[in-house]
Amino acid sequence: MSRAGHGAALEAPPRRSAARTGSAVALLAGALLLALATPVTGEYTQQVGFRMLEYAALGQAWNLLGGYGGLVSLGSAAFIGIGAYTTAELTNHGLPLLPGMIVSGAFAALFAALVSPALFRLRGLYFTIGTLALAEALRLFMVNYNGLGGNIGIFLTSAAPTTAGLYRLALGVAAAATGLVALLLRTRLSLALRAVRDDEDVARQLGLVSFRTKLLAFTLAAFLMGVVGGLQAGKLSQIEPYGSFGLQWTVDVVTVVLIGGLGTIGGPLLGAVFTVALAEWLNAYPSLHLAITGAIVIVVVRFAPRGLWGLLADGWARLRPERAPP
Repeated sequence: MSRAGHGAALEAPPRRSAARTGSAVALLAGALLLALATPVTGEYTQQVGFRMLEYAALGQAWNLLGGYGGLVSLGSAAFIGIGAYTTAELTNHGLPLLPGMIVSGAFAALFAALVSPALFRLRGLYFTIGTLALAEALRLFMVNYNGLGGNIGIFLTSAAPTTAGLYRLALGVAAAATGLVALLLRTRLSLALRAVRDDEDVARQLGLVSFRTKLLAFTLAAFLMGVVGGLQAGKLSQIEPYGSFGLQWTVDVVTVVLIGGLGTIGGPLLGAVFTVALAEWLNAYPSLHLAITGAIVIVVVRFAPRGLWGLLADGWARLRPERAPP
C-alpha cells in the first residue's frame, strides 16, 4: 500500500466516528423533541409543557448568539417585552394571536437592527453590559411612558386561547425555532459565526464581514424572542413592564442554555425540560430553588462545559466504540 493510501486508511475511522457521533446527537435531539411533542392531557400538564416549550424556543434563540456566535447578550428581556406589548396592542385591535406574534417578532427584529450599530462597537464583557443596560433602559422607559399604560400596562380585551391551544402554539414555536437554527447551522452563516466567536479580528482580515454576520444572528434571535413574547401575551390578561421586561427572563434563558449545553441543538431542549421540572419540584421552596439552580449552574460550567447534552452525547459515543482498523 502507498503512503498516501495508508494515510487515508488511518484517517477514515475518525471520520466515520465523527459521522456516527453526529448522527447519535441528531437522534437524541429528535427523540427529545418528539417527547415534548407527545400530546398531553390535563390543564396542569399542558401549562408545564407550555413553559418548557417557551424556554426551549428562547434557549435556541439565545444559543444562536451566545453558543455559536460568542455574543453573550443579557438583553433578552427587551425583545420579549417588545413582542408582548406589540401582540397586546394588535390583538386589542382585532388581529388574531398567531399573526400578531409574527408581527411582534418583526418589530423586535427591527428594534435589534436599529440598536445593533451601537452595540456592535462593543466587544466581550462590554457588549454584555451594553445589552443589559439596553433592556433596563427600555423597561424604565415603558414604566414612565403613559402612552402604553405606564407602570400599569395594557389589559387585553380579546378572548384568551384555551390552555390546549396555547400548548399547541408553543409546540409550533419551539419546533420552528429548533428547525430554523438547525437549518442555519448547515449554511455558511454557521462557519461565519464560529469564526467571529473564535477571533473576530482574524476573521475580518480573512475577508469576513463580521458586522453583517452578527446582524443576521442578532436580528434572527430577536425575532424568535419577540414571537415568544407575543405568545406569552396571549396567555395573560394584562401586560405590564415589570413582568414583560423583567430581568428574570434573561436569567432563566441563560440558565436553560448553560445547563442544557452551550453550542448544541439539543441543549436548549434538555435544559428547558430540566429547569422547568426542577422549578415545579421545588415550587414550595423558592429560596431553596434559587440556591440549588445556582449551584447546578456552577457545577455544570466547571465540570461539564458542554452541559447535560454533552454528557449524553459522550455517553452515547462510549456505548458504540469504533473497531480498530485492520
